[in-house]
Amino acid sequence: MKNGTHEKKDMVQPGEESLFQRVAAILEQARANVVRSVNSNMVLAYWLIGREIVQELQGGEERAEYGKQVLEVLAKKLKQQYGTGFSVPNLQNFRKFYLSFSDRIVIQYPSGTELSEQNETKQIQYPAGRESSRGFSPLLSWSHYRAIMRIQDHDARAFYEQEAIDCGWSKDQLERQIQSSYYQRIIANHGQNGLISASRERMSGESTSATTFLKSPFVLEFLGLPDSPDLHESSLEQAIIDNLQSFLLELGKGFSFVARQKHIRFDDDDFFVDLVFYNFILKCFLLIDLKIGKLTHRDVGQMDGYVRLYEDRFKVTGDNPTIGLILCSDKSEAVAKYSVLNEGRQIFASKYLQFLPSEDELRLEIEKERKLIEAAMREER
Repeated sequence: MKNGTHEKKDMVQPGEESLFQRVAAILEQARANVVRSVNSNMVLAYWLIGREIVQELQGGEERAEYGKQVLEVLAKKLKQQYGTGFSVPNLQNFRKFYLSFSDRIVIQYPSGTELSEQNETKQIQYPAGRESSRGFSPLLSWSHYRAIMRIQDHDARAFYEQEAIDCGWSKDQLERQIQSSYYQRIIANHGQNGLISASRERMSGESTSATTFLKSPFVLEFLGLPDSPDLHESSLEQAIIDNLQSFLLELGKGFSFVARQKHIRFDDDDFFVDLVFYNFILKCFLLIDLKIGKLTHRDVGQMDGYVRLYEDRFKVTGDNPTIGLILCSDKSEAVAKYSVLNEGRQIFASKYLQFLPSEDELRLEIEKERKLIEAAMREER
């Protein structure tokens, strides 16, 4: 009897479970908001600390010894009062952070007068006024900005920051994109048009073509494949499926996985597309055929057939033209030139690299791809 009563008390009614789910959702959202608020405020605090250090140490290299002493004394006092996190290297990072984004925030004083870095007095008490201008995204942590500020090129910094926000990159994902020269690969293939982010595209009303999303080479070091002549396309396909999240990151923004070995029947023949994705920004399907070895005319013709069949069977009203992409380990220049790849259709070929190359190796690969594209454009004219 007691057991029965106990079980009855522990039973959860459908309405109670629904209430719990709603309350849990509220709490989870609140926690997420707190994390974002903490991130945003700490990033701002580090920028302000960096600004104070820069202003204190103004004067050039002749004050290097003085600057070292100042940071050591400041670090010691901060650690005594606030604990760890304020070592000399960290203070130097705050200084570098401010220098990388010195124009990000404008201080407005109660009188309404904006003080620039040129006429601002040396000593600024915080809070001295109201921070305005763009500020820093609450979606990015200090770890994100610490990775971004190491980038020397101003335009590249802005690109990685916006992409990290739009795509929701983690710190590790952001660092991987920087290490694989994502920005340089986009520029080499598509120029400045390839740098338009999804949010800026929607705001400006500009349309984005497939060519601004695809890049070459693709860097697939995360697959962990052996450098072996015995490697089969099925193994490459399985490795992509096993590392799908990383592959989507490398593929670009807006892609979602649809199918593997998608079956298409035409008359009495059966065809299988290795991988199918859909891009919700482009509103079109992407078919991928994996090729180990050199690209051939047969590969190009096969993909052309896949795209035509897929358009006929699966494309729906509102979809843009289907894209075909051949991922190959050796992109034949002759085939790329004398095939449908050079006719401006929705079929492309990109080389993939199984290992993350050195910066110089990747630069040479990007330069080679850029020259091929420029040569093709000259012939079209």
